[in-house]
Amino acid sequence: MGKQIRLNAFDMNTVGHIAHGYWAHPRDQSRNYRDLDYWVELAGILERGKFDGLFLADTLGMVDGLESDPGITLREAVQAPMNDPLLLVSAMAHATRHLGFGVTANLSHAYPYVFARSMSTLDHLTRGRIGWNIVTGHQASAARALGQELAAHDDRYAIADDFMEAVYKLWEGSWDDDAVRVDRERRIFADPAGIRVQRHAGPYYRYEGAHLSEPSPQRTPVLYQAGASSRGQRFAAAHAECVFLTGAQPAVRDIVAALRKQAQDAGRRREDIQVYAMATVIVGETDAQAWEKHAEYARYANPMAALAHYGSQVHIDFSLYGLDEPIQAQATQGIQTLLDSITTRSAQTWTVRKLLAQMQNGYRLPPIVGSPQTVADALAGWMRETDIDGFNLTRLVAHESLRDFVDLVVPELQSRGIYKEDYAPGTLREKLFGAGAARLPASHPAASHRPGRAG
Repeated sequence: MGKQIRLNAFDMNTVGHIAHGYWAHPRDQSRNYRDLDYWVELAGILERGKFDGLFLADTLGMVDGLESDPGITLREAVQAPMNDPLLLVSAMAHATRHLGFGVTANLSHAYPYVFARSMSTLDHLTRGRIGWNIVTGHQASAARALGQELAAHDDRYAIADDFMEAVYKLWEGSWDDDAVRVDRERRIFADPAGIRVQRHAGPYYRYEGAHLSEPSPQRTPVLYQAGASSRGQRFAAAHAECVFLTGAQPAVRDIVAALRKQAQDAGRRREDIQVYAMATVIVGETDAQAWEKHAEYARYANPMAALAHYGSQVHIDFSLYGLDEPIQAQATQGIQTLLDSITTRSAQTWTVRKLLAQMQNGYRLPPIVGSPQTVADALAGWMRETDIDGFNLTRLVAHESLRDFVDLVVPELQSRGIYKEDYAPGTLREKLFGAGAARLPASHPAASHRPGRAG
């Protein structure tokens, strides 16, 4: 049977996330993103479909528009307005029993001591179902909004390495497992002897103090990461448990192989990292119905909004290019791998006209369109060809896109034996990596900060 497909939903506490223009579709519900019922309904759909998790993206700055049309991102709700993703988790966790939650937090604009408590709190409240998507921050607008300078690409990963060591000390090393006694007779709630002050004096972060939270079910949250540059891959090989990739099959296959090898070189096992590819699915009961839905959806997509979003990610204003002017490889402080995908890693020459033609669905990658059987064939083919472990599924029309997937594709995957019939017990990490894996393995660098091992 081989390994089973794992699934996350990929969303954001906003109207327009990855695909743009669909807020205008009459059946789209994304305008209700401010309402907890909207998110609880989504969590219920995903748990009914046995999804491993809901992955919530986040940014801290406005998406820069095009010089020729600076207002397009607000008119089309391109990741604005947007609210904090962390505040959604408690309600969704209360309404579910198994669904995991991967929340994005930008460490370039966070304090390790404060952030560690926030994640421990969520791990307690979800009973061990929280994960953290480690983001180093590429948005120039976010840096400006916070009164900071945007660090250079590789420098952001050096900052991240320091941040990781700082939070590992708090999560893994500050409290013994048995420090909380709740001994009413002796009046000892927590034993001071089992709690240690941590000191960190790194190149970017400093603190001195004991972690404020008692040990949570996972201690360190499940660690997600999405960088695919050479520096990002080294960071993922050292720290990440789940890596998200975006791109075509050949590029994804090469990155997966490199990640697994680098993990081994770092003293970890190949299977310590699970890799997820981004995918969008439009499914109908037949291929013909799915393509009819595709045509209906496309009437609401906005390719120019998608171009503005992509440009903000790679730090290029594409309105400054002629429609047929070749887009050249260049070093920017944006997401370099996204730019490389149309320059150094592409066999064809890309222009703005070609980008807009590719973005007719309101985003860069073509959707998988078809019947449940066609979609299942495509997903299984991705698994075979790239050695990924699963998919991050984006939405087009909320919540219709994911509800259709759960109702139509999940039963087809289950009938083929390539998708779980029910959840495994335990924490999110145990669901992903097996019974007894509630906490990071001894091969992970965080383990060096556990009592008796800290240097």
